[in-house]
Amino acid sequence: MSEPKTIVVLPGDGIGPEITTEAVKVTQSAADRAGLALTFDEHLIGGAAIDATGDPFPAATREAAQAADAILLGAVGGPKWDDPQASVRPEQGLLAIRKTLGLFANLRPIKVWPELADASPLKAERLAGVDLLCVRELTGGIYFGQPRKTESDEGGRRALDTLVYSDWEIARIVRLACEAAQGRSKRVVSVDKANVLDSSRLWRRVAEEVAADYPDVALTHQLVDSCAMRLVTHAAEFDVLVTGNMFGDILSDMAGVLPGSLGVLPSASLGEGSRGLYEPSHGSAPDIAGQGIANPIGTILSAALMLRYSLGAPGAAAAVEAAVGEVIAAGQTTPDLGGSLSTSEVGAAVIHALG
Repeated sequence: MSEPKTIVVLPGDGIGPEITTEAVKVTQSAADRAGLALTFDEHLIGGAAIDATGDPFPAATREAAQAADAILLGAVGGPKWDDPQASVRPEQGLLAIRKTLGLFANLRPIKVWPELADASPLKAERLAGVDLLCVRELTGGIYFGQPRKTESDEGGRRALDTLVYSDWEIARIVRLACEAAQGRSKRVVSVDKANVLDSSRLWRRVAEEVAADYPDVALTHQLVDSCAMRLVTHAAEFDVLVTGNMFGDILSDMAGVLPGSLGVLPSASLGEGSRGLYEPSHGSAPDIAGQGIANPIGTILSAALMLRYSLGAPGAAAAVEAAVGEVIAAGQTTPDLGGSLSTSEVGAAVIHALG
């Protein structure tokens, strides 16, 4: 048995506690089979943390995350805290943990299982062969730009947000995308708005400079509006997409239409080292919280990414992904995917498929 790895679990809000419970069970089962020793340490984030401490990212959570090998997160937010005028909001916990841990890259693999083709509103022929990776820059751009302000004068109200990117921020995310592409089909599409934005024109120049170090990777550029259209009409043409914070946020969520549900989409947020934050791509779904029908597959697949990128167990990761594929193929899914199983029953089915 290897030296124990510590995973900080942040269930968060809404369905977060339900889906992380199943992901932890699957992770432990896969780790046991691989001879990997794990410890799980649960802490607060988001709305639950605001209620308990007044802070969406409390000091105890921060310290635990900084000491952990990996972090598994459920979801944050909900109507209880959904006041746009509030000075403290659950989503601030997500931004804070990403910044604290230096997690500058969000990876979202998007794959369409043939068995779920009917769950998507798109025609089956548009879904065939879709297997792409969205790489989104996480700690720069308009979400973090300074200055930002809202002001009023006799002419009315005015708000300002600034979109700022430095060359080093662009270079490291494009480099990560190129390295990811080397293990895939060696094609990267860099997405921007270079016909309008100076920040995007810098993005293009730096992307070209970085890609020159990867002669086996084909880099092309696409405007974000064109890319959005082609994700719906010709998604199978994409291998790796790399883009800035806001564009990546929108495009990766939009791509959730491809497999038919955000409930099956995992994500990994990575920095320079091996520590990462792993969470499903969906939200906290407060309307179904506590009903036992939340889809845990996105969280379970996020745990598989955790096994691969942070815990050094690619074999265990592949086993979990294969088990999820078996469960989906057998129709052992929650109601959002046309099945009749509960959250915990799907988790149990994945563990059974692990063998």
